[in-house]
Amino acid sequence: MTIKLSQCFIAVDDHDKALGFYRDILGLEVRNDVGFEGMRWVTVGSPAQPDVEIVLEPPLADPNASPADRQAMAELLAKGLLRGVIFSTDDCDATFEKIRAAGGEVLQEPVDQPYGVRDCAFRDPSGNMLRFTQPRTT
Repeated sequence: MTIKLSQCFIAVDDHDKALGFYRDILGLEVRNDVGFEGMRWVTVGSPAQPDVEIVLEPPLADPNASPADRQAMAELLAKGLLRGVIFSTDDCDATFEKIRAAGGEVLQEPVDQPYGVRDCAFRDPSGNMLRFTQPRTT
């Protein structure tokens, strides 16, 4: 039996701004862009990982959610309290410079971590924290 990651989800409050970041800055390809019941899901992924997708979805992707619940999720997203993702890269410093030069909101410049990676962190346009890690060579 084989189990692999297929999709993960990132909440976004503006799909067009998110696409400007994930597609235009990070270089991910758009695989799907679907509207349903007044909501929109956009799927992006790395050309190097054709079987893994990131779904950019509304903060509360439930058409039956109450207005109060939608507001609560929007507030958590705005504070950067929802989980983001960790990307791997073969060059943390070059990735950092590319994203910073494109206007990415820097949370952490590249640093060697005690757990064996060099990493940096940014916020996407919706406030999600994204980390970019590179395994350190010994």
